[in-house]
Amino acid sequence: MVPANEALQRLIEGNKRFVAGERSDDALASQAKRDALVAGQAPFAIILGCSDSRVPAELVFDQGLGDLFVIRVAGNVVAPTQIESIEFSAEAHQAKLVVVLGHTHCAAISATLEQLDQPQESRSPKLGSIIDCIRPALATLHETDLRDQPEELLKQAVRANVRACADRLRHGSKLLEDLCNNHDLLIVGAEYSLESGEVDFFEGLPED
Repeated sequence: MVPANEALQRLIEGNKRFVAGERSDDALASQAKRDALVAGQAPFAIILGCSDSRVPAELVFDQGLGDLFVIRVAGNVVAPTQIESIEFSAEAHQAKLVVVLGHTHCAAISATLEQLDQPQESRSPKLGSIIDCIRPALATLHETDLRDQPEELLKQAVRANVRACADRLRHGSKLLEDLCNNHDLLIVGAEYSLESGEVDFFEGLPED
């Protein structure tokens, strides 16, 4: 069982290696490691990330087999199945850290913003349930002056969605809420930069 702060530091250090083009020996798969994991797993962190092929959590954080419990869905949205998956790992594996990982230029966020520009009757059903999950987090932002600054709007929308998803995890499940209140679980929000490869942990970090 790895404390949340230690788990977070492992991810930060792993991402630094990824950005530098380095690869830890521990992240490499071997027959011995595969054999050791047959009997069970003990991931030290849970990652709720986007399905985007450019953001594989194990590579981005330079981790190996059995290190991370990863849930991927377009827009890193929080729906009942994602909540239940996180509940499972928090209980079964006693993972103490959850990271909601968004990324720059997220197509699901762009699609939601495009839908918000359309009258209700003209909106496409494409990504309907995912857009429905994302829309509440972006609606207010979309009504600001940022509406005329599409690049900046997208940047802020990605982070707004991450914040909303992290908050939904903290308060959308009694189990997760109790774990957070008892300091047995830390839920943080982060953004991966497609340009630099860096992960910026910007939401929910513990106070020094």
